[in-house]
Formats: sequence, structure tokens, C-alpha cells
Amino acid sequence: MELITSLFSNVWSIFLVALFFGGSIFVHELGHFLIARWRGVHVERFSIGFGPAIWSRRGRDGVEYRLSWFPLGGYVLLPQLADLGAIEGASTADVTKLQPIGYVTKVMVFIAGAAFNVIFAFLLACILSAIGLPESSESATTRIGYISKTLELPDGTKITSPALQAGLQIGDVIRAIDGHTVRDWSEVQNALLLGAGRNDNGERQTIFTVDRNGQLIDLAARPRLVGVEKDRRVGIAPGYELIVYKVAPQTPADAAGLRKDDELLKVDGTPVISLPAFSEIISADPTKPSVIVVRRAGAEVTLTLPARGPAAAPNTLGVDFIVGSRLTHPSPFAQVYAPVVMTFRTLWSLINPHSDVGISKLTGPIGIARIFHTAAEIGPRAILLFTILINVNLAVFNLLPIPVLDGGQILFATIGKLRGRALPINFIMAAQSVFMVLLFSMVIYVSFFDVRRLVRDVQADRAEAARPPAPAK
Repeated sequence: MELITSLFSNVWSIFLVALFFGGSIFVHELGHFLIARWRGVHVERFSIGFGPAIWSRRGRDGVEYRLSWFPLGGYVLLPQLADLGAIEGASTADVTKLQPIGYVTKVMVFIAGAAFNVIFAFLLACILSAIGLPESSESATTRIGYISKTLELPDGTKITSPALQAGLQIGDVIRAIDGHTVRDWSEVQNALLLGAGRNDNGERQTIFTVDRNGQLIDLAARPRLVGVEKDRRVGIAPGYELIVYKVAPQTPADAAGLRKDDELLKVDGTPVISLPAFSEIISADPTKPSVIVVRRAGAEVTLTLPARGPAAAPNTLGVDFIVGSRLTHPSPFAQVYAPVVMTFRTLWSLINPHSDVGISKLTGPIGIARIFHTAAEIGPRAILLFTILINVNLAVFNLLPIPVLDGGQILFATIGKLRGRALPINFIMAAQSVFMVLLFSMVIYVSFFDVRRLVRDVQADRAEAARPPAPAK
């Protein structure tokens, strides 16, 4: 049964990748196709993927429609606009007998793919806005709920948490990072990850603008590279309410009188707004009872958690917590605008010598397929949300002024317009061939790291599954 479930899950993931990622590529190429037909441009081929054809058919309109073996994009063969024979295959049309295409038409056709991706993303965002998007208190906040005392560097060395050194405090509300406004915890993480700040000594520096008791304060932290991916971190976690979901019978939590739906407020007089903070306080001295304050039916109730012994761990209390959540209806414009901004910030970090973001941290086809698989397990809303991100990324990436991309074709057309004659065809073909090799090399390079992350996570999951359960106390 487990094998059948696993097989079905993999088939489902492949289907989702084909439907949503392949569909995003189809929408992009459909934009080129429709605008080209509208503007009277000769269309010879419409292909999803590159290389030899898996399936091919010539329509009544004279266009060859095909699916090709390498599903890393697609193309519409337009011999009047660009000679991409080395990439798209040779054209059989006699370009000298076709009507010349003007500059405005060229730009319209090349920009149409990105425009259709944005339109598609906006339509999906409208659906999400209508049906609603669940948002947990943990992800919706910018309030600091926990500050670790130490950070462990990749070499195993433990250092004092940069957040503690900077003076950040539990309860601080982060308003901006390095001058960029943040509205939820994912933006906090991305701003920190993509940061490129340095102090006068050349050391990494991140400026946190926090709201503390109604007063805005700027605090300078020195992030360190932590974890296998060596990301910038300072040792903070979000703050959120802890609500009792389940209490096991005959456990310390049951003896204390905790009930389902109780909201944890304080432990031993200390406000608690995150699970790590609760675990740290409870673990400090399990040989002594702890006084817990919860909110129950609108009133505060004080309970006493009994002593549990010197070796007791928080997971032996017998209580499970959940995080509060609500259904939001974000604006479609906001859903599209946010990934546009993040995509440009990521591109800037890639070329900024002061950042710690490299190409190895990008996600390729394997990583995209994996994220779609995870989204499928979460639900349709997650799939739509990720598809919006994919389409925005496709739009921005394809408009970069790089040969073989749409932005590169616009650049060539613009230079030709300014100089009064088109660029030499040999130069264009050479530039496109070089950048095509570089592009595919980057895809292979990024895919190597995708595979390494996948293997590492699978090994971690197996180790977690093989770990024996903690003994009841």
C-alpha cells in the first residue's frame, strides 16, 4: 500500500509540473504567437520544449505545433524577427520573400510573452483573492517571539547570537530591514537573506528598524552565515499565540489542568509568544513546578505545571499546540507586485559583490518540481500561489537584456533602430549561441544543488523516522 501511495504521489507531482509549469510556458509562448499573428508576422512553428519533436502536427494555418524533448522552455519560430536556427531549428521559409517587420511590431511580439505571464498570474491571483488564502499568525507577523542565545557556525563553533549582541528583544516589531519595509515573516527572512549591507570594516551588517513600545529604534546586527546553505541569520524567530490543541491524559499538562483551546500567555511570569521560547523556559529547571497563565473563554486562568524530574524534556509534557490562523483575501495587484519586487531584489543580490547570494541558491527544474510536489500536499491554494510566483519570475527573467531571451531580442532590435540598420546576423547568431550554452550550463549547475538538497532532506527525513520516540514521563 505504501508503494502504491508513493507511486501515485510521484505521478501526481509529474502531472502538476506538466499542468502548471508547462502551462506557464505555454501561456508565455501563446503571447508571442497571438501577437505575431495579429501583427501579420509569419509563424512557422509553435513548440513547447526544445530539441527533437516528441509529437508534431501541422495545422490548417500552416503552423507546425509540437512538443519537444527538452521541457526547459519553448519557442515560436518567427524567421522574420530573429534567426535562432541553432536553438529552434532551421526555418524553411524564404525570408527575402516575406514582408519586412517594423520595430514596433518586433517589440510588441517579444514583450507579449512576459505580458501574458503577468496577465495569467493576475487571473490566478483573482481566484486566490476570491476563495481566500489561509494565513497563520506565525507567518503574518513581524514581531520577534524568540531570540536564540547562540548560533552554530558550519564548522561547529558556537557564537553569541547576533540578535542578542545587537540588542533586539522579544516583543520588538520589525518595521524595516536595511530600509526595506517588511509586512510578514517571509519578507523578514528574504530581506535578511538578500541583504548586502556592510559596515566600515567590511563586516556583514543588517539594520533592523523595530517598534519598541511605540518608539522606532534602529539596531545594527552582524549576521553570520549559518547552516548547510550558509544563509545570513541573526538568531530570531517569529512571535505568535500558542493555543492548546490536545492534552494527553495522565501527563503533567493534564495534571496542571490545561484544556483544549487555552491560549498560553505567561510561564513563570515571562510572556511567551512562541514555542521555542516556551520550550526554553520549561527546560530551564524541570525539577521545579512552573506557574502558567492561560486565557480561557476570555478570562485569565493561573495553573501550576508540576515538577517533572531533572531529565524531563518539553515534549514529555503531554500537550500539543497549534498556531492561530485566518482566511485572508489579498488584493490581486499585491499578489503580483510582491514577487516582482522580490525577483528584482534577488537579481540585484546575485550581482552585488557584498551579498552572500550565489547562483547555487537558485532553484532549477528539479527544485521547481519538488516545490510543486510540496504544494500539492498542502492544497490547491498553495499550487496557485506558487504558479503566480513562477509566472512573475518567467516574465521578469525573459525581459532581461540577454541574448536568446526576449529582452535580448528587444535590445538587438533597439540597437538596430538607433544605428539605422540591423546588427550583423553573424554577430547575433554568435552571441545567442554563446549565451545559450551559458544558460544551459547554469541550469545544469543549479540542478546539481537541487539534487543535493533533495538527497540531504530525504536522508534527514529517514533519520527522523528511525529515531525512537521519547519515553513517557
